[in-house]
Amino acid sequence: MSGDLKQLQHKLQIQFQNRQLLKQAFTHASYVNEHRFSQHEDNERLEFLGDAVLELTVSEYLYDLFPSRPEGELTKQRAAIVCEPSLVKFAESLEFGQYVLLGKGEELTGGRTRPALLADVFESFVGALYLDQGLNVVKTFLDKFIFTQVVLSGKLQVTDYKTELQEVTQHHNLGVLEYRIIEERGPAHEREFVSEVYMDGRSLGQGTGRSKKEAEQQAAAVALRQLNESLQG
Repeated sequence: MSGDLKQLQHKLQIQFQNRQLLKQAFTHASYVNEHRFSQHEDNERLEFLGDAVLELTVSEYLYDLFPSRPEGELTKQRAAIVCEPSLVKFAESLEFGQYVLLGKGEELTGGRTRPALLADVFESFVGALYLDQGLNVVKTFLDKFIFTQVVLSGKLQVTDYKTELQEVTQHHNLGVLEYRIIEERGPAHEREFVSEVYMDGRSLGQGTGRSKKEAEQQAAAVALRQLNESLQG
């Protein structure tokens, strides 16, 4: 067990019974590929499980929090919480990136801060925590570290970057927005999309995601940040 992961457990006030599960949650496939003769397992299976656990726990949380809201609204709110940009925020707030075991190539190309990787690690951690200590501990973890970030006074604080970008460009009469998927990469079970947003044909930003919608949200977030900086400047 690395000292870093001991530090993480102390920070989260969670002690794993199966420490190998925790280590696996933070082991990227690129690290395993470079250490083929070791006993390391990557986090992809835990990511798969964590995705399902998050869907369930977030659904139950919203179901209890908003007893009068219809299914359609609850579905949209859940999607806003479990989408890649939100998971990236959660992982960043807990500094998960610094604990990931990466291959040298992935490290050199900035994998430690890559949005898709951070979102996957967050899901993997949830999956590992579920296997190690069950659903109630996962709920406690989410209540303490996550739900406080996305809900305040009964209103979700997750940003719809595409809508916000549209509002900014319309308010300042800047031009027409267009999103294009410029690349699809990875195997079918781990597809990653790259979206680029243009304003009157000029590129404003790129984003990646595990769906086209998530990639567009990421691209809009980058564009929004750049636009706001230029408008303020």
